[in-house]
Amino acid sequence: MESVVSESNRPLVLVVEDEAPLVTLLRYNLEKSGFRVDEAGDGNEALTKITESPPDLVLLDWMLPTLSGIELCRQLRRRPATRSLPVIMLTARAEDQDAVRGLETGADDYITKPFSPEALVARIRALLRRTGAAPAKAPLQFADMELDPTTHKVTRAGKVLHLGPTEFRLLEFFMRHPRRVFSREDVLNAVWGRDIHVEPRTVDVHIRRLRKAINGENELDLVRTVRAAGYALDTDMVAA
Repeated sequence: MESVVSESNRPLVLVVEDEAPLVTLLRYNLEKSGFRVDEAGDGNEALTKITESPPDLVLLDWMLPTLSGIELCRQLRRRPATRSLPVIMLTARAEDQDAVRGLETGADDYITKPFSPEALVARIRALLRRTGAAPAKAPLQFADMELDPTTHKVTRAGKVLHLGPTEFRLLEFFMRHPRRVFSREDVLNAVWGRDIHVEPRTVDVHIRRLRKAINGENELDLVRTVRAAGYALDTDMVAA
């Protein structure tokens, strides 16, 4: 059990890069320095991974297939859930105006290729310290339920619950704002992002799945439906 906990506490870096040899080099040096590493070969794959399981930091190549690093960074900064996600841009572009463009798009740092792996690791550590990204993921508690954003473990009355990625994000959002009522549009913008076209009814579908996942037989239904207003995580209701 102790090894699992220590593993989950290591910051997760998502490497978004389509050059396989560079990905291998980055993974080796990052893991050697105590980070967990995930990878994506293009911008769309990276966007999916960030949405389903947000990393602590993104190493983002400028030139990517399907969706450029610049556009991906722009989309991340437009979404409330990823607005403060630390991003370091990697690029072969060495001109000053390119660096300015990358930073103005929303990157927190900008490193040109070739670079020293040791210097890159130092920049990553400095950015994580500055943003406080890793320590921010403290467990959340509401009623008899606990959610750990780092391990993605959810328990209720000591029993482990099994949630899908979207239901987990929904629950995390509600647990960060307990007893506050959110409209379907509020939930869509916070959980899916403003740039994703999703029907409002989709929220209802995932709310039903969330209820099924967290509410056992004869347990209090912690998700309150407020007629003509939306949903809230609350204990002010009758048993499920």
